[in-house]
Amino acid sequence: MSGQLGLKSKDSASLRLATSNPTVNSSLQQNVIDALQASTDTTKEVTVAEKVDKDSSEHVAPKSGDKIADSAEDESTKRRKSLIALATSNHHVAKHVSCIRPTEDIFDPEDPNIREDIIRMVMQYLSDGGYNASKTTLYDEANLKWHEREEHVVEVKRLKKAILEGDWAEVDKLCAKPLIKNQKSFLYAVYKQQYLEYIEYQEMQKAFAFLNKRMKPLEHLQMNPNEFKDLCYLLTAKAVRDAPSFKNWEGIGPARQFFYLSIELLEKLVEQFQNLLNFENADKDEGTVHVPPSRLLTLLRQAVAYQIEFSRYHPRVAPRINTLLQDYTSFIIPNAIRATLVGHQGNVKCVGFVGQEGREIISGSSDNTLRIWDTESSKEIGVLEGHESRIWDVSSNKNGSVVSSASGDGTIKLWDMKGSKHICITSLSGHTSDVYTVKFHPGDNHVVSGGYDKIVRLYDVNTGQLVKMFSGHQLSVSKTIFNPLGNLIISGSKDNTIKFWDIVSGLCIRTITSHLGEVTSVEMNANGTLLLSSSKDNSNRLWDVRMGRPIRKLKGHQNTSKNFIRAGFASDSLIVGGSEDGIVYIWDQDTGEVLQRLRKHTGIVYSAVWNASQSLLVSCSDDQTLNTWWYDENCPLD
Repeated sequence: MSGQLGLKSKDSASLRLATSNPTVNSSLQQNVIDALQASTDTTKEVTVAEKVDKDSSEHVAPKSGDKIADSAEDESTKRRKSLIALATSNHHVAKHVSCIRPTEDIFDPEDPNIREDIIRMVMQYLSDGGYNASKTTLYDEANLKWHEREEHVVEVKRLKKAILEGDWAEVDKLCAKPLIKNQKSFLYAVYKQQYLEYIEYQEMQKAFAFLNKRMKPLEHLQMNPNEFKDLCYLLTAKAVRDAPSFKNWEGIGPARQFFYLSIELLEKLVEQFQNLLNFENADKDEGTVHVPPSRLLTLLRQAVAYQIEFSRYHPRVAPRINTLLQDYTSFIIPNAIRATLVGHQGNVKCVGFVGQEGREIISGSSDNTLRIWDTESSKEIGVLEGHESRIWDVSSNKNGSVVSSASGDGTIKLWDMKGSKHICITSLSGHTSDVYTVKFHPGDNHVVSGGYDKIVRLYDVNTGQLVKMFSGHQLSVSKTIFNPLGNLIISGSKDNTIKFWDIVSGLCIRTITSHLGEVTSVEMNANGTLLLSSSKDNSNRLWDVRMGRPIRKLKGHQNTSKNFIRAGFASDSLIVGGSEDGIVYIWDQDTGEVLQRLRKHTGIVYSAVWNASQSLLVSCSDDQTLNTWWYDENCPLD
């Protein structure tokens, strides 16, 4: 039934069994119940809608319906004009050749001074906003840490003094607390010094007891393989230097001085805490450390201004920012070709940007290679060889250090993108035939894959091990992704269904069966509220993830043959996708209207991918080329 969303009878039975199983957690049970309820509700709605369509075909629509249609058309026209006006309000300024990048080495977030400054700014912001209870909680927690640091400084000084004076009882007492890193190694060194002093003073009985009680448990920390053996030998020797391991021992005084120097560095590290703000008197003496007014807001405004300044398109009018959870990007509608990337010897099945910044483009082809392109110059900068069959899909982790590729040879390869050689790090096996899809987890430690063998697989990229398999599709899995939180896998299949999998339990918690053709791709928007699916029923569909219901269909393109035509989100307002007619389509997400058609390819367009940081669209085609698209204010929009 067209538009029907629900669970197959087989799935319904298994889900009822899952919800009745006491070993399945309650939250998962609720997810299953919600999925089943959503299915029932939508089926009822669609049945009513079909009845209305049937009745409408037998009767003339009332005139009020014409008015409603005219009103909807007016709203669509207004929406289109609004988007075009917004897109044309930006002008291209190209990439800044020289700029300081916001890398991690600008400042150390673990630097105590930086951390204290952040706390002060947050406290100031909470105070200015009237969040006094929250400020007090933060104040109390930070004040406790200050006291702990002050006590740490005092105890380190006492430890140093006790070692210099040979007060081993005090040293033993102070070492009961972990004052430094590698505490056990430090203890072994301290105990060894104390033991050698017993030997030097010929206190053999104390030395013997000390060796058994204190040093024997730490024997594995000895500096060389014979050291502990030589310590035992000293019980029968006349002097410390008689043992080979201690022939260069300089005596009690210099040895103690060594420990003095070893904790000198520790003392320097903790001395910086002595000049910190005294939080007990912070309210009485706010002038101890001056925090400029609205300092946190000032830094945030500077950060947004930086993002606007270094974006490829500058707004003609200063924009109003309504969220700080995402970087600023200029809204544009690509309308012109920027460059054609030529190099592959076969059709280009997949394309993606490397990392969130997208300074490189990665493409996979039926020529069994992946090629790397410089986004700015559009030049080929690398060829990755190693697969024995066509490349179906590519994916990159967030920082662009690793790229994964799925191939018809049944493997997934991970490629190192940090060096100039771009070597294959590892090859993940397990699939028995073509691997059609691969995607990095939001945490970058796992990838999910699917292919001809109908199984969805989850791999650990650090170990290369298969973590879990998800079975349930009746035909090949064409696309797999994660939701933004990383707790769900969504898969599309040639069996016309979309399945949601709980990663922890491995259970399918929802199945969408509305498409009348093979599902060729699935994608989620940035906040995980919308799902976009492509199908060979010649439609892309937008779904409300929470309700599990379709919102609208996107039409105009062609997707009916034996190809993986894929679509994705571009900004918060646009959807882009490929088509068998060789055109890249851009839809308005809110209305489903086609806003732009990009014509240049001479073959099937398999996919089009948007990168917000580069404000650039890239497409791949059966004509063996890739095209990058941008907004050219000298070219008209459709």
